[in-house]
Amino acid sequence: MADQSVELPAQFIEGVQVNPMYIPDTFRSAIRYKPRADDVFIATYPKCGTTWAQHILLFIFRQGQPLESQMMFFTNAPFLEIAGAKTAETMPRPVAFKTHLPFRVIPWSDKAKYIYITRNPKDCCVSYYHHVKDIPIHGFPGDFNQFFEVFMSGKVDFGDYFDHVMEWYEHRNDPNVLLVTYEEMKENPEATILKMASFIDEEKYAKPLRDDPEKLKNVLEYSSFKHMKEVFNKSIDELFNMTEEDLNKIGFPEEVMKLFAKMKENAPPVDTLPPTNFVRKGIIGDWKNYFTEEQSKLMDQKFDERMKGTQFENLWKKYM
Repeated sequence: MADQSVELPAQFIEGVQVNPMYIPDTFRSAIRYKPRADDVFIATYPKCGTTWAQHILLFIFRQGQPLESQMMFFTNAPFLEIAGAKTAETMPRPVAFKTHLPFRVIPWSDKAKYIYITRNPKDCCVSYYHHVKDIPIHGFPGDFNQFFEVFMSGKVDFGDYFDHVMEWYEHRNDPNVLLVTYEEMKENPEATILKMASFIDEEKYAKPLRDDPEKLKNVLEYSSFKHMKEVFNKSIDELFNMTEEDLNKIGFPEEVMKLFAKMKENAPPVDTLPPTNFVRKGIIGDWKNYFTEEQSKLMDQKFDERMKGTQFENLWKKYM
């Protein structure tokens, strides 16, 4: 195990741990946002398939039509905690808001729809480690063993994994909540796409995909790991290389521009950074390349303590 403890840089807003780059007023406004009846939220704990789900929903709404520009992803699939309530209120619909908020502070409406994506904790932990290691604003200086301890303590952005999952799990049977696992997305992406489309609106979104195989094929292609690895990572790099003038031309909201400015002030020079690896491997079972036997047992123990009697015991048995 680690010889020396290492912590993630953090601030706490409304009781939620987040990166110091987040703008507190924007974050608070996101929590206080009043959802519209036609709102859809993609809710996840970090590194559980959020970007993937965003792509799926974006192309469900577009019925498989490609984007005119890759930058459209960032303006059409907003991150609520960064974009804030003002942006959410004025966004053209249909739209799916990405959020990592725990259920206890989620903007809630019985009329809005919430798709909660979750992933087995071992793979989530490994993916989260690479996220905080590879993206400069997170500034995690430790190795995997040190991050494992941080993850197990729950002292990471958006809090304890098990708290987050169990808060949302309690609402799995609410008619406006759909619980989906990363593993089912990976093993049967076509069925997952249709499941999500049907949950949002069977007639408007699912039926056209069922009736037109070409549309469904396009949604599958544009939300595939291969496509995201090639296109999304490249677009992230382009984003961080853009001037303020370039960003303004794209039409980013004021709140997002504030965050970009703050990140640029605090990040190393762009030309010193390696290419973005935001979408990294997208596989199940990568944890076996990182976890020691002791770490695996510790995670199993916590999993048994927190998730005994839940559907996850069966859903994730073969993955852990």
